[in-house]
Amino acid sequence: MGGGNGLTGVYAMPLLRKLYDNCEEILCASLMGVMVSCLILQVLVRMTTGSAIAWTEELSRFSFVWGVYIGTSLAAKRVAHVRITAQFLFAPLKVRLFFRMLADAIWVGCNIFFVWYGYDAIVDAFAFPERSVTLGWVKAYVELIVPLGFAMMTWRTIEVYILKYKNGTLYSLVAFTEEKVKA
Repeated sequence: MGGGNGLTGVYAMPLLRKLYDNCEEILCASLMGVMVSCLILQVLVRMTTGSAIAWTEELSRFSFVWGVYIGTSLAAKRVAHVRITAQFLFAPLKVRLFFRMLADAIWVGCNIFFVWYGYDAIVDAFAFPERSVTLGWVKAYVELIVPLGFAMMTWRTIEVYILKYKNGTLYSLVAFTEEKVKA
């Protein structure tokens, strides 16, 4: 009884780590696949029959919206959000890091604001459900990505700082490729 060798746990942790590390990539690719498949199907049906399939348009739209919000989390994880940094070109590394952290703190604060009010909106949307036209889905499930996406962006931004701090590479966030990273 319960005399397993524990190998399941040995394989489960690396798998969970890999899923966690790549969840945005997996979700974005899957949603892009759904969206493109729906659009291809729509085009093929229109070309062959002259009529349209209504649910493919709605599903592709929902997939696109979810993909955009999950993609923003992916950008935060990869530290790839667009930033204007020319004003700091000649500033010392510590000054650049300070302003980077300040900007990210403001960004995280705004994200938390959207999570908070987005959550309230979703609670109301579930209390008074509105259904999508063709699929008949409760729109609150589709709109749930707004607070979820902002929460994911917030977590990934904070996670970048934690990992960079632990690795001693915090200054790499603001170092230009030509200069050596030093404190």
